[in-house]
This record gives sequence, C-alpha cells and structure tokens, in this order.
Amino acid sequence: MRVGMLPSNSMNEPVRIGALELTFHLDETQGSGDVIIFDFLIPPGARVPEPHFHRDVDEFLYGLEGVMTSTVDGTVREVRPGETLFIPRGQMHHHTNLSDKPAKALVTLNPGTIGKRYFEEIGAAVGGPGKPDPAVVKAVMERYGLITA
Repeated sequence: MRVGMLPSNSMNEPVRIGALELTFHLDETQGSGDVIIFDFLIPPGARVPEPHFHRDVDEFLYGLEGVMTSTVDGTVREVRPGETLFIPRGQMHHHTNLSDKPAKALVTLNPGTIGKRYFEEIGAAVGGPGKPDPAVVKAVMERYGLITA
C-alpha cells in the first residue's frame, strides 16, 4: 500500500439512513481518528431527519452533483457542484434535496467523533418497522454530541 492510499474493503459499502446514503472514504478507525470523510447522497425530496447542531464538531460540505439545500441558523443556502459550505460547531443546521435529481456532497467532519458507527446506529434506529422512536433517535444523537432543535 502506498502512503495516502486506503485499502478497498467494506468501507465502500454505503450506510443507509432511510433514503439517505453515505459512502465513507475515511472513518474513525483509520488514521488519527481526527477526521471523517464521506460522500452524502440525498435522493430527490429527501431530507436529514432532524435539524441539529454538533456540540464539538465542525462540518464542511463540497458539492459534487445536484443541488443540496442547507439551512444553517435560519439562513438557506443551496450547495451546487464545486461550491462549499462550512458549518461551525454549535450552529443549527439541516439538509434537504428540493430538486427532482439526486444531490451529492463530500462531507468532512472534524474532529472525527461523529463517525461511521454513529450513522450505522442512527440507520438502525430509523430503519425498523413502523415510525422511529424519537426518544431512541435522540439518545443516539446526544451520545455522539448532536443536539436536536
């Protein structure tokens, strides 16, 4: 393996949270654990389930395809291919896709405390039969430092 190259393995298997899909390039088990990087695919009409803020983590998005609509502390911003959005820790935010085409962004979280395990747990909490239990979802989010509105 060359320096800077990561092995191809189950890292490339997407994590699904309802209609959302995350494909990890770097998770909490690799490198220093200080950064998480993943592709974030939002199908048409889908949205992140809960407006929230990160207590200890900054979020950076780089638009890859389509148009992701992000609301940060009440300000709506469309992220298109080649555009960026920085969300400092503590700022309430929410992402959605209001278009009729998929939206995709490369997301970086620093430090890497909200990693692949978090998204797998949330996926399991919302993926069961019937409506998700809001108390369970909130408990998972809070354990990883995500605070809901």
